[in-house]
Amino acid sequence: MGKSVTSASDSAQIHQAQLLSSTRITPEASREEVWQLVFRTNDPDFDAKPGSCIRVLAPGEYGNRYHPRLYSLADHDYTTAGTEFALCVRRCFFVDDVNGEEYGGVASNYLCDLKPQSVVEFSGPVSYPFAIPTDPYTNLLMIGMGTGIAPFRSLIRSIYEKHGSWQGKVRLFHGARSGLEMLYMNDANNDLALYYDQPTFKAFQTVSPRPAFNEPVAMDKTLEQNAAEVWGMVNSPNSRIYVAGLTKMQAQIDKAMSSIAGSPEAWSEKRQELVAAGRWVELLY
Repeated sequence: MGKSVTSASDSAQIHQAQLLSSTRITPEASREEVWQLVFRTNDPDFDAKPGSCIRVLAPGEYGNRYHPRLYSLADHDYTTAGTEFALCVRRCFFVDDVNGEEYGGVASNYLCDLKPQSVVEFSGPVSYPFAIPTDPYTNLLMIGMGTGIAPFRSLIRSIYEKHGSWQGKVRLFHGARSGLEMLYMNDANNDLALYYDQPTFKAFQTVSPRPAFNEPVAMDKTLEQNAAEVWGMVNSPNSRIYVAGLTKMQAQIDKAMSSIAGSPEAWSEKRQELVAAGRWVELLY
């Protein structure tokens, strides 16, 4: 998952990492081209955690040395050879408002076109929004859209593979335009199926009702269809609610939660309570 940034002040130290592998994780038939890139750095000062972000320093344009962009880690491991970490990158394009021409996103195309053994520069970790609670009885509600699933994949793997077990409920709501783009849940890559047999884990998928017409992903409907479970976790005193993805998903979440809570006012009050307690954390781009 990536988002634009305008400052490099979060971390002045620049690290280097070598690309070990680059794998497309959406089927060839999908219009969405998403890649998982696995890097390794032997810099001992790079201290990554599940949910961390790094700032990739892609080659700049127009006289700028770098084109920085934030990405959440989709995975990371410490090995004898260094720290390995994965990024989930969607090849992006944008249309110039002046001439109407389509151009490739600088950072995403740079990363998607990298070949193994290539070396990238980056800084970070920049932030640590989605921490794993110390209490394994904590309930975790994760809501992600598109590449917003990247930090949640890292958290889920850490919870079940590194902690050994998790006693609290872990619920993942993930949205994509179609089943082909359901990252880590499609025919090309189905990593999350590894955790379906965990008694505390459930995943809820939601797609666009009419993807050919670019109709929005029906995340609000999926949340409302599971209102009892969602609201139970929201009101559990030992819960955390993590949200990641495109900014436009916020309106859908607010719509669904307002319906579940009974009114927009009731949801606004509850959300403020959650934020104040550090139980509602979001990373939108």
